[in-house]
Amino acid sequence: MKFEATTLQDHITMLFSERLSIDVPDSNTDLMEAGLLDSLAFVELLLLLEHEFGMEITVDNLEIDNFRTVAKIAQLVIDHNEMKAKL
Repeated sequence: MKFEATTLQDHITMLFSERLSIDVPDSNTDLMEAGLLDSLAFVELLLLLEHEFGMEITVDNLEIDNFRTVAKIAQLVIDHNEMKAKL
């Protein structure tokens, strides 16, 4: 599955709003620094990404900086799908 970054960012922003009840001001807002993403919401986000995009996020490949902004999350999804397509 191929994603376009801006469309994917919009989709992830919608997921934050509708599924996590978190309103993200823009795709470059630092979710942790702004206090929008606490530890419970972070775990919910991981589960949501796994379910929504078929990702498997393990402790070994968990890099917190990849989840700081919607833009970085979107890039993580794109990278995951590109890597999956190569297999």
